[in-house]
Amino acid sequence: MDSTTAPHRIPPEMPRYGEENHIFELMQNMLEQLLIHQPEDPIPFMIQHLHKDNDNVPRIVILGPPASGKTTIAMWLCKHLNSSLLTLENLVLNEFSFTATKAKRLYLQRKTIPSTLLIQLIQERLAEEDCIKRGWILDGIPETREQALRIQTLGITPRHVIVLSAPDTVLIERNLGKRIDPQTGEIYHTTFDWPPESEIQNRLMVPEDISELETAQKLLEYHRNIIRVIPSYPKILKVISADQPCVDVFYQALTYVQSNHRTNAPFTPRVLLLGPVGSGKSLQAALLAQKYRLVNVCCGQLLKEAVADRTTFGELVRPFFEKEMAVPDSLLMKVLSQRLDQQDCIQKGWVLHGVPRDLDQAHLLKSLGYNPNRVFFLNVPFDSIMERLTLRRIDPVTGERYHLMYKPPPTMEIQARLLQNPKDAEEQVKLKMDLFYRNSADLEQLYGSAITVNGDQDPYTVFEYIESGIINPLPKKIP
Repeated sequence: MDSTTAPHRIPPEMPRYGEENHIFELMQNMLEQLLIHQPEDPIPFMIQHLHKDNDNVPRIVILGPPASGKTTIAMWLCKHLNSSLLTLENLVLNEFSFTATKAKRLYLQRKTIPSTLLIQLIQERLAEEDCIKRGWILDGIPETREQALRIQTLGITPRHVIVLSAPDTVLIERNLGKRIDPQTGEIYHTTFDWPPESEIQNRLMVPEDISELETAQKLLEYHRNIIRVIPSYPKILKVISADQPCVDVFYQALTYVQSNHRTNAPFTPRVLLLGPVGSGKSLQAALLAQKYRLVNVCCGQLLKEAVADRTTFGELVRPFFEKEMAVPDSLLMKVLSQRLDQQDCIQKGWVLHGVPRDLDQAHLLKSLGYNPNRVFFLNVPFDSIMERLTLRRIDPVTGERYHLMYKPPPTMEIQARLLQNPKDAEEQVKLKMDLFYRNSADLEQLYGSAITVNGDQDPYTVFEYIESGIINPLPKKIP
């Protein structure tokens, strides 16, 4: 066979290593920086870029009209993310910059500085160690499309852009009550956010230019500029309503900046579904396998097939089946390894359910190299599980399955002959539920990035939540 058309057997370790170490994103970021800066000698430049190790630090722009609360949100994010806050005021007050000294004179005269000078200040500030290592948040900059384009041409690219939005009437009313603490720079409000400490109350100052007319003029200018700034940041911009409590705005902003954007990096889903008996794991696995061509790996089914096919492992499993005893973990993992090591699982990915049932099995899975990149806990209340399982029946004549509540038999004759699977008896279901919940806390702790899904709803709604968790990158965990 021609070597160019022969199927390539890629070792499973290669794509797994690339995924876990974000090799695709690393190379993409390095290529972007090379094309932006175009160094004469690219090798030292790439080495220096790798030494910085700052591809994932926060790089955030927060925009919004006057009185939208953008400075407050920016300050809170800085404290939470341990990043550097860049505002027009603190840029011109930089004592160690000649450019800032020049800008300060202009700012004191006009309360504004030319865009060229502002961009130069930003460039100098972002080159400092704290911004490189810990990231940065730009508050209210860029104000115009010209500034946005100048920033982009210098290779300054934010990872997240937040635009706060609220009705002008709300903003004007809010601006009239604004007060500033001259010592900390914190912003308070006479109605919505008044400090309890009398010491802070006494030193609060009324900012300049907050009259209704002046605020309306600023809003007009903001609306004129923002519609031209927004197209500069496609795919990384999120609009958040500022007409809600400040804490709610902050948590929406925090959730967004902790999210990762989707990339073109190759991704082979390795999905693990966990949940109590009757939570719908089998149905969700079947839906995922059907839509995304994943291999549906049900541990219980694998054991049954091994016994039925009289394989080597099947013959070892058979005595445990005949005595209705639990299959030892070591034997269970051998059967599972045999399936997950097959080429279709390596190339297409898999969705696993029915295992691990406890922490020991989870550690065994990990030691064998079967690390899922998406884990979902299907959360269903105890009463719903009992309702789902204990009311299931089967017709011994036709093999048709019924549910006394959701799919009752059509005639009294059929109902009279229905049988219940012993596994669906109330005592058996309670026993399995107790076993799951006894181990679930340990499993949740081990799989720290797991996504919890409410399984007590329409199965296709549950599927949409799971699907969203697979196709979107996992959010960053920031303490």
